[in-house]
Amino acid sequence: MDRSVAQGRRTGPSHLAPAVVVGVLAFATSWLALMPGVGFWDTAEFQAVGPLLGTAHPTGFPTYVLLGWLASVVLQPLGEPAFRMNLLSAICVGVAAGVTVDLVRALTRSVPIGLAAGLGLALTPIVWAIGTRADPHALHLALAAILLRLLVAWEDRVQDGSATADRYLAAAASTFGLAMGNHSLTLLLVIPVGLYVLAVDRAILHRPRLILACLGALAITLAVVYLELPLRAGPFRASLVYGRPDTIDGFLYVALAVQFVGSLLDPFGGLVGKIGALVDLTVAQFGILAPLIPIGFVATAVRRPAYALLTGPAVLITCFFASSYVNADIDRYYLGPILMAWTWLAILAGVAAEGALVLLGHGEPAAPSNDGDPRPVSRVPAIVAGIAALLLVAPALAAADTTLTSVDRSGDRTAAVWLDHVLPVLEPNAVVISWWSYSTPLWYAQLVEGRRPDIVIVDDRTRLDKNLGSITDVIDANLGRAPVYLLRETLAAIPDLADRYDIEYLTTEDQGLLIHVLGKRTSS
Repeated sequence: MDRSVAQGRRTGPSHLAPAVVVGVLAFATSWLALMPGVGFWDTAEFQAVGPLLGTAHPTGFPTYVLLGWLASVVLQPLGEPAFRMNLLSAICVGVAAGVTVDLVRALTRSVPIGLAAGLGLALTPIVWAIGTRADPHALHLALAAILLRLLVAWEDRVQDGSATADRYLAAAASTFGLAMGNHSLTLLLVIPVGLYVLAVDRAILHRPRLILACLGALAITLAVVYLELPLRAGPFRASLVYGRPDTIDGFLYVALAVQFVGSLLDPFGGLVGKIGALVDLTVAQFGILAPLIPIGFVATAVRRPAYALLTGPAVLITCFFASSYVNADIDRYYLGPILMAWTWLAILAGVAAEGALVLLGHGEPAAPSNDGDPRPVSRVPAIVAGIAALLLVAPALAAADTTLTSVDRSGDRTAAVWLDHVLPVLEPNAVVISWWSYSTPLWYAQLVEGRRPDIVIVDDRTRLDKNLGSITDVIDANLGRAPVYLLRETLAAIPDLADRYDIEYLTTEDQGLLIHVLGKRTSS
């Protein structure tokens, strides 16, 4: 085997050093913009379920919750639980960037280009933003990078006839299971991964033991992580549990995300507008490199056809799905395609560097002479690769200050200030009828920090799980027995509130409406 190729596939400590360096740099960039504490919405939920080892909203995210619990224990000296969960996202982005360095090195046989791709990924706005707060999408990015690296390592070893190839495919299957336990977006990779495996080694169809071993690794991994849901909702019940995953129907409701089935709109409707929005998103993330992404895919199809068969359909399917899915922060769903696009650009940079060498009249680095005397080794190839790498990462570096400003959450203490204002206002033993964005920081304050254990927080989800009825049903059931408060973004959901009850506004809409329900209105 060619020496340069062998070096490109080695993963010893010296070859992993560049990946570690970029991983640390990526972590540091996320740290600069890291949210210091609790947030609102899903952020606060994930900041709570991790330390509590609870269960999150569909699909439960058990891989993330288990890792979050471990991180909350290991990282205790570094700050409050919410900050530790934010820190976990920064670590995940660092891992994703570092693995990308080694992935690109394996794809291009160029360490400088790998460095550029890993750093470019970390500086991409959506990636940088996801590393600043608690969110399982950061772990999804890290696991996607690890999955791609394992699959490419398997392909390389299959081509070399290595006896260790099967281990990498089994490891990829187990990683796939972890990724599925973290986020259901992983399911969109089933067909691309299947196409890739068949393209690399069609003979695998005649190896049922290997197929069963990989499926077994996937199934066992999934079973182990998803056991967290029924166990923490049942015999080892956590203090924060979403739905009823301790029952068969409840488990399927959470694990299969039945709640969000209606969020997928007409996938074929408004295609022109969706494509336009996707182009705008790509330009916003990659800047002047955006037009080169399709060219990078063509270069990938020529140089690494199997990898193109893996990543091309994966990007297409994920973007097609995300463009039709309703989510409050849909940009996160494009993290996988962003990662894959960076590898295409890196391969294109490698091809460009090789073309430049041909024009300059330089081929492979000089090898030792037959008599053993070393010949001078040309430094031109390294210099050209370095220039290609610099050009690849330059746009992201140039935009770094602007990107940091747009993603910076280091001064975001809005939720903490809100809690400090709202919690003292509530009377003892109050019932607070809330909704998701405000319920989650309240749960964090009560269950993780131990503040105001006397109050009862009735989220819209709580009303559903406990069959409590409508908002007014809950108000009527508690009036006269306990102080009743209502938290809403606006009054649109209950426009007749002021007609039914005597109420007192304790905050304004820009602070999140906190309303004290004093009693039923008497008819005049």
